Amino acid sequence: MPQVSLVVVGAGDRGARHARFALEHPELARVVAVAEPRAVRRERIAAEHGVAAADAVVDWRELAARGERIADAVLICTLDCDHLEPVLAFAALGYHVMLEKPMALDEESCRAVVEAVEQAGVILSVGHVLRYTPYTDALRTLLDSGRIGEVVSVRHLEPVGYWHQAHSFVRGNWRRADEATTMLMAKSCHDLDWLQYVVGAAPTRVASFGRLSYFTAANRPEGATDRCVECPVRSQCAFDAVRFYGTRLTEGEHGWPLSVVVEDFTDEALDTALRTGPYGRCVFACDNDVVDHQVVAMEFESGATATFTMTGLTEIGNRRTEIYGTRGEIRGDGRLLHVHDFRTDTTETLDTQATAAMSAAGGHGGGDAGLMEAFVAAVAAGDPSLVRSGPRESLLSHLAVLAAERARVEGAVVEVRAGR
Repeated sequence: MPQVSLVVVGAGDRGARHARFALEHPELARVVAVAEPRAVRRERIAAEHGVAAADAVVDWRELAARGERIADAVLICTLDCDHLEPVLAFAALGYHVMLEKPMALDEESCRAVVEAVEQAGVILSVGHVLRYTPYTDALRTLLDSGRIGEVVSVRHLEPVGYWHQAHSFVRGNWRRADEATTMLMAKSCHDLDWLQYVVGAAPTRVASFGRLSYFTAANRPEGATDRCVECPVRSQCAFDAVRFYGTRLTEGEHGWPLSVVVEDFTDEALDTALRTGPYGRCVFACDNDVVDHQVVAMEFESGATATFTMTGLTEIGNRRTEIYGTRGEIRGDGRLLHVHDFRTDTTETLDTQATAAMSAAGGHGGGDAGLMEAFVAAVAAGDPSLVRSGPRESLLSHLAVLAAERARVEGAVVEVRAGR
């Protein structure tokens, strides 16, 4: 298989993770250019991948303005609100596109992405990594074999985790819908897309309930200050930023989430960040407005139904799923699948990591590597069928997310309309 050349647009944690595939599989891919406004991150990617200085730029528009392709494909990993413009520009130049999820934040922009890549005749893979895990592969094999008959109903839980909720959705970049997007789009478009993939049918109607319940000023402890570094009651608080980030610094855990807070991994840099930056704020004194729990009920073309629960007030852990069929049921936790047969009244347990060719220990249970592996293979072969999260599938799941959020706000049952 020929080596695929890549441009990285956005060298944050996700961009760096996807680019790392080229370091782990140099026979399959190489990074030839990077666009990133933050010098530390841009220079780090350039150094790791041997990118020439002229091809390590601040603004992706500098690369697009060259007017001709300098690589086979582009990895677009900018902020959620900045996905559409680079997709339009690079697709028009003939680049194949790997686009981090969400593909865009509103229906018109999502449809514009699809139209752009289809008109240009390029491959699009949206970063729905849950479709690419060994766990999902094993689950789909069971379902496709008819092991539990026809899927009738699904119950799916995403336990975000109390500290992940605080880090990303109370203090962090995705805390406000007007500055980023809704919680459902930012965190759980993965899950509604995965449910569509597992059920094997298009969603048709949704209802939803949820709100911001806990991370509000009304729940601020007596005596708490605006910042954890000076708070006299922080030792009693589960969300103490000094303890949470300080422990990771002490233990040398310099990846996410600490890498979002500081670029320089020193006590002094962390202290400054917690005193002046967003990640040192009291979780009950932030300007967040996205929900901290939400439930979505879905109906599919097949007649199957599903419920999805996202909650931030949990121990962090794997997603958990129960799938009920006409001949049996499956319970899964991201690694183990427990398959119960109604006819024999027996249960078999499958360890999906034990036989996985690709290590599920990687990001998102192996999904990060699986996404890139499939995208690179599709580009090398010129075969978009190798991508599981193409434009039309991704558009449909994004429309379901948008419909679910509308249902929550309006208190209504909303139809998911794929056509205009």
